[in-house]
Amino acid sequence: MGFWLELAATGLITGGIYALVAMGLNLQYGLMRIMNISHGEFLMLGAYLTWLAHTVFDINPVAFLPVVAIVLFFGGLAVYRLCFRRIARTSPSVDVIEARSLLVGFGLMYLVQNAALLAWGADMRGYSYLADAVEIGGARFAANRLLAFGFAIAASLALLALLRWTIFGKAVRAMMQSPTGAQLVGIDTAVLHPVVFGAGLALAGMAGGLLSMVYEITPSMGEPYTVTALIVITLGGLGSAAGCLAGGLLLGLVEAFGMHFTNPSLKTLLSYGVFIGVLLARPKGLFAR
Repeated sequence: MGFWLELAATGLITGGIYALVAMGLNLQYGLMRIMNISHGEFLMLGAYLTWLAHTVFDINPVAFLPVVAIVLFFGGLAVYRLCFRRIARTSPSVDVIEARSLLVGFGLMYLVQNAALLAWGADMRGYSYLADAVEIGGARFAANRLLAFGFAIAASLALLALLRWTIFGKAVRAMMQSPTGAQLVGIDTAVLHPVVFGAGLALAGMAGGLLSMVYEITPSMGEPYTVTALIVITLGGLGSAAGCLAGGLLLGLVEAFGMHFTNPSLKTLLSYGVFIGVLLARPKGLFAR
């Protein structure tokens, strides 16, 4: 029983991180149709900032996460202004926004990756933080993994509450449902778009900080998480934050049990298999309404 609990918990822990990463990208894509394929690179920057703060300045990684979120938020404002604002304003249709932002995102991805390579090199970096095992119900987990899962779920639920019960959240949901209608009732897209873009990168940065407590980090670590975020968005439904949370946890469980019953090297195959299956069966996502 302890083994099955450990396997399920491993999947949920991984899925919690997936959900947090995907929520940030879903905000950007669901609201503005900006396909920011460089999203994972900002996760990587968050991981390196947390590693740097802990190893150089001996700052607690958990205490540093709000700082990472603030830095990435203001970085997101700058990235939106420099790279995506003109695309959003001048593109004649949603399809053109997606195509142009995809091309810009690829360029930005390699730019950030190579900047990280110049700054920190290609070697793997890491540190030990709460690596001791904790036993729960006969299963053993590293304390840092449990902490990362708890923080990821708490941040995801906080975002859901923000979108559900605040004026800002209602404005975001209105823009996702009907951009024209939202503008007609006075919602200012010139303010909302950069703020939401910055919030998406802030979530990615926090996810990177959590990952740095568990895994070793490299400048190329972000790209797989971008792909995973797109799979989670497909599972949960475009624009659905709750669907992202459920989709991330579901994908984590599928990977954990799938690798146990098949082969650990088939992780990517399992993810893409789920992705293709959902696209064929429910193109709008498992949890779309």
